[in-house]
Amino acid sequence: MALQQLNARPCAESDVPADVPPSGVTHIRYRHTERFTVVGNHLAQHRELSLMARGLALYIQSLPDGSKIGIKALAARFPEGEIAIAAALRELEKCGYLVRRRERGAGGRWVTRTFAYDNPVAADPDRTEAPAAQAAPPTPPVSLIPPAPPTPPVLAVSPIPPTPPVSPAPPAPPAPAALEASLPALEASLPAPEQPDLGRHRAAADLLAGLRRQDARLLLSARDVARLAPAVSAWLERGVEPVAVQRTLTAMLPQEPIRYPAAFLGHRLTTLLPPPLPAAPTAPRVDPLVNCDHCDRAYRAPEPGLCGPCAREANPGLEGD
Repeated sequence: MALQQLNARPCAESDVPADVPPSGVTHIRYRHTERFTVVGNHLAQHRELSLMARGLALYIQSLPDGSKIGIKALAARFPEGEIAIAAALRELEKCGYLVRRRERGAGGRWVTRTFAYDNPVAADPDRTEAPAAQAAPPTPPVSLIPPAPPTPPVLAVSPIPPTPPVSPAPPAPPAPAALEASLPALEASLPAPEQPDLGRHRAAADLLAGLRRQDARLLLSARDVARLAPAVSAWLERGVEPVAVQRTLTAMLPQEPIRYPAAFLGHRLTTLLPPPLPAAPTAPRVDPLVNCDHCDRAYRAPEPGLCGPCAREANPGLEGD
């Protein structure tokens, strides 16, 4: 009984190294050899971008060139709605990670091109990163596996040569001489009401002045409103409701800029003028109900008198009629 018998198992040694921090995150590193995207800390630790904007930027950087990143396409891919996705895209545009430009494509049509920048500061030397976006140097993480040998740096291929992300739109060229010469001819061919009415003219002027609420490109001057108001009055005179006139003038507008809205609207008012309403059909005349002077029976006739049987009884000669 002098020997001590121990029947408890010794404690197993922990697999966690002793230099692991007692709190906070511990990274388990893995070296990717395929299907990976290189993301800079300037984006991952950006203090002005929301988590959704950072995640959206990461998703866009992982896509190949030519992928659709419109609001509707992203809303169909993620559970967030279109409003939240649009707000995240505006954040990326504000910080330079996303640039949208209007360019003239093939055939002279205006198209919108979208450019995604992996590093806006590197692409534009004039852009300086905001102090709030510079994160404090993080504490070196502790890895539980031996570090991988250094890999050669991955060069990000920019879709376009480095240029400033925002370029001012070129000023609109002056009106061609042909269009300037056609404006008086267009004004002479505009429809006019057959019977001018002051109330109808005021309603037409208000309708034209309010078109800019539907589309900012339909901004008219006071002179243009006064010139086009008689044409709109002709539409109202023909029984067209103001809402229908407004819908006709603003339907299926072109995508390219409308440089001469007065000429554009004058063309629609002239070529789409509806015909006058036909006269309403008259209802057939119905004789009123009257009482027979002899039998007091009700029957229809233009004036009181005898009904058919009483008239034939009083005048036997009417039997054959």
